[in-house]
Amino acid sequence: MGKTKILDCTLRDGGYYTNWDFQESLVKDYCLAMEYLPIDYVEVGYRSVPLKGYLGEFFYCPEYLLKRLKSLMPSKKLAIILNEKDTEINTLDDLLDPCKPYIDLVRMAINPKNINRAAELAHEIKKKGFEVGFNVMYMSNWKNDRSFLSQLDKIDGLVDFFYMVDSYGGVLPKDVEDTIDLVKSTTNIPIAFHGHNNLEMAMTNTLLAMEKGCVMVDATITGMGRGAGNLKTELILTYLESKQKISFQINELSKIVGLFEKMQQEYKWGTSLPYMFSGAHSLPQKDVMDWLGLNRYPLSSIVMALSNKKDEIHDNVKLPLFAVEKKPKRVLVIGGGESIKDNLKAIKNLIGVFDDSSLCIVHAGVKNAELFSDILHKQYYCLVGSEGDKLTKKFNGSKTLENECIFPPYPRKMGTVLPPEIKQRSYELDKIEFTDIYQDSPLTIAAQTALLHDPEEIILVGFDGYAKSKDDVKFQLANENQYIIDKLLLSNCVVSSGTKTTYKNIDEKSLFSYFR
Repeated sequence: MGKTKILDCTLRDGGYYTNWDFQESLVKDYCLAMEYLPIDYVEVGYRSVPLKGYLGEFFYCPEYLLKRLKSLMPSKKLAIILNEKDTEINTLDDLLDPCKPYIDLVRMAINPKNINRAAELAHEIKKKGFEVGFNVMYMSNWKNDRSFLSQLDKIDGLVDFFYMVDSYGGVLPKDVEDTIDLVKSTTNIPIAFHGHNNLEMAMTNTLLAMEKGCVMVDATITGMGRGAGNLKTELILTYLESKQKISFQINELSKIVGLFEKMQQEYKWGTSLPYMFSGAHSLPQKDVMDWLGLNRYPLSSIVMALSNKKDEIHDNVKLPLFAVEKKPKRVLVIGGGESIKDNLKAIKNLIGVFDDSSLCIVHAGVKNAELFSDILHKQYYCLVGSEGDKLTKKFNGSKTLENECIFPPYPRKMGTVLPPEIKQRSYELDKIEFTDIYQDSPLTIAAQTALLHDPEEIILVGFDGYAKSKDDVKFQLANENQYIIDKLLLSNCVVSSGTKTTYKNIDEKSLFSYFR
């Protein structure tokens, strides 16, 4: 095995967990460690045109940041990466000219179908004096669709590194060997490898790639990276220290690993059953990250949803469409906040003020559903994922389950658990009309169900909010709920919160104001 270069891409790939924000002190310690370690290239982040939504400092890598990073790692070759799909030739001057004093290598993340377009970009990038790397994704699918390989002659002599990217973390050693042979039969470009660790094969696959002549491989500190993460930098360095007698200061490696291990306790990157399943069946990791990140769905639901994707079935059952029988003037939407228990007597008294024809009750999820099992009014349980199972366990066969269960429209990304107890009373919405995103949120399902009743008033209770929460999951849920509430406020009916809430823009209308 000859000398293979190592590229550390912790700040870029790890950014999928931190939204590309890192504490300044951590970045400084990381850069100093890179200086001490036998790392050849350090990829510091993306350069990107402005995109919708918040993306942090290391997604855009402004010039001042690149200047600081280069001053901290003067002996290292620095790299940035472009998303080919978001990059036009006429944006390259703005994206890359400020990088010239600091950046050596520009990589592009490329869909194999876009090789021709990427080649056009590469010509312009090369003119600016950068090394060019093609990170060609979806390696596990190449043997099934080889069409792009016939186009590689267009980048011979143009591209410095042709990266095989195991996007799904699902390739096995035989796949690595066969794919390298396949690529070598079509191009003379130096080959490199970027592995993910869904099946815990990143190290094995990387070592084989090195034996087969890959000139550069990627790694990250503690494996921090999208989905299940990457080959651990500390693992490959420790191996090479023992086998190839490379030398480095183990204390420096230990210190930076310790800092990232603390972060790992918070963000929890690494493989798990859903990531293993997605890797084994070459399924995208983005959905898994979203589902695990919200902490809304159990592992069983996530695996089932992935199984549905594998079989090209987005849901395991199509339900009858929900239709409104009566249109009461008011809808009470019950959330999962602690204020439900604090105000339970008042909420039940409020329900008693109105008869069944003038008020219906919609539950956004099942957290507080059993508290209203003694209510005779019409109730709807708005469910996603495995919440049908939670509902039946809460009521243990009670007649309360004669109320209707409402699911998102078909097809559903998340698998639907439909216990026998609720099957005959389960319906799906035809469509979500009031919001364009977060369509699998229980609040969205509840809001759409409420709007279908065409009420004069929607009263939210139990939507307390997550004021000043430092918990990333709660912060994400708070932002999600705020967006849904803002969209709901655009409807033609009056929307208010009957319990105290930290959500903005919504009027608080005390429950007690309804009593005379």
